[in-house]
Amino acid sequence: MIEKEQNLPYYLKYSQILIGLVATIYALYIAQDIILPIIYSFVFAILLNPIVHFLVVRKINRVVAIFMALFCALILFVGLFYFIGSQASLFSDALPQLKVKFNIMINDIIEWVSQNFNVSKYKIKLWLIKMENEGLNSSSSMIGQTLSTLSGVFIIAFLIPVYTFMILYYKPLLLNFISKLFSREKHATVVDVLEQSKSLIQNYLLGLLIEAALVAFLNSVGLLIIGLDYAILLGIIGALLNIIPYIGGLIAIALPMILAFATKSPSDAFFVLIAYLLVQFIDNNFIVPKIVASKVKINALVSIIVVIIGGTIWGVAGMFLSIPLTAILKVIFDRVEHLKPLGYLLGDELPDPRKNSFKKF
Repeated sequence: MIEKEQNLPYYLKYSQILIGLVATIYALYIAQDIILPIIYSFVFAILLNPIVHFLVVRKINRVVAIFMALFCALILFVGLFYFIGSQASLFSDALPQLKVKFNIMINDIIEWVSQNFNVSKYKIKLWLIKMENEGLNSSSSMIGQTLSTLSGVFIIAFLIPVYTFMILYYKPLLLNFISKLFSREKHATVVDVLEQSKSLIQNYLLGLLIEAALVAFLNSVGLLIIGLDYAILLGIIGALLNIIPYIGGLIAIALPMILAFATKSPSDAFFVLIAYLLVQFIDNNFIVPKIVASKVKINALVSIIVVIIGGTIWGVAGMFLSIPLTAILKVIFDRVEHLKPLGYLLGDELPDPRKNSFKKF
């Protein structure tokens, strides 16, 4: 039976691989509500494991050590959200004034469109009213989706700490289970994969936190120099969006530009664009290569593809997880003989063109 499978034509082999890949992606999509909390719990467990180990070595009960690590993580998250919430409350206080300025801006845009494209103001306002009515008609479904999303967030927020605690508590059981899946001859390779994956996740996420702090500082300084209101809040939001690879940085630029255009002037919006492009240049050429990219050896082409795939399957959460999960796959591929070509394809090491067998192409 095995010999027959090995002698299958290449098109049948690749068809089987393609069918298996499609089935896997579909399963990941329909089971995302189950899979995502578990993946995030494993990530948090890996991040908190050094703290738990540090406490256990000092003769603290394992259960108490896990509770202490989770409590510290919870304090950090609550402190971050409290700071963002306090800044956002200041922003909400100024919403009536911002609404007036936005209305003035919209009227100026209507005036400019009417003068330059010979379209009556009445038709433009009718079109805007129509769009507003369509938005109101779909508001009920949007509210339902929002409530379901919020309920899902609360469920995940409850499940992740529970899962994380269980993973940390049953870590010896899980490791023993993995050891039983492989023969003793392969244990060294399995241990190497686990160590590399753990180190990769810890270093990558720590690098992301450092990058986010630096980008938030640079964004806030730039917006403060321009004189834009709520500079610190916008700087932090921009840094958090920037964590989403490639796409988040573009979204982060739009919000302060719109606010500057509405509350200041078009020239200030242009200065915001210049400031954010400068921050992006510093981030992409100095911060990311030294702090983040050095931990994950994935080439840019693969990174963009997996980010799009992750966003299609799991949304924003998938975009965030796509690169570290792909990096873990590369660690596995590099240590399995018949999967090494795939690991090489994912990597960022360019070969010498002079040594390429297909150089004539």
